[in-house]
Amino acid sequence: MGPGSDADLIAVSLQNPSAFGELYDRHAAMILRYLVRRVGPTAGEQLLGDTFRVGFERRSSFDPAHESARPWLYGIATNLVRRHRRAEDRRVRATARLAGRRESPAGEDEQAIAATDARALLPAVADAVLALPEADRETLLLFAWEDLSYEEIAVALEIPAGTVRSRLNRARRTLRQLLAPPTRSQPSVAEIAPGGTRDG
Repeated sequence: MGPGSDADLIAVSLQNPSAFGELYDRHAAMILRYLVRRVGPTAGEQLLGDTFRVGFERRSSFDPAHESARPWLYGIATNLVRRHRRAEDRRVRATARLAGRRESPAGEDEQAIAATDARALLPAVADAVLALPEADRETLLLFAWEDLSYEEIAVALEIPAGTVRSRLNRARRTLRQLLAPPTRSQPSVAEIAPGGTRDG
């Protein structure tokens, strides 16, 4: 029977490198989903291989205090994605457009109407997400797309958990401002996006 935790598995792989392949079996599908959402299937497949190659090369630096390697792998994947930001921008907008065209479930119940309304807003949400500073965007996507906890995001991005909380709060505030109907007293997208939020 193989080792139980990812930390045990990585420890074994230091003496038996082939054991690292089980880590791929455990987490590749999840990491690939994240990468495809951010950079598309072609680049995602490539970056998946790069993620596990880098992980293998750096496995001796893995902190065994963490039983799961998932946040660590997300951190490696996120670093690789940073090189593909232009592709990510196109992918987020394309995904939003496609989701907006999906037909709502049959029936006129409240849930179906709400789903239709939400999909109609997706293109605007995509533009707003892309207007976020890179650090805030990465934190938000790991939280909203991948369901990572504050602590897991902190491990993935190598930042304190308090910084994760601050980034998410700032991202939410910025998105609310970007998506709200413009008023005379409200800053425009152009005023907020270039330098991030005004409160830093």
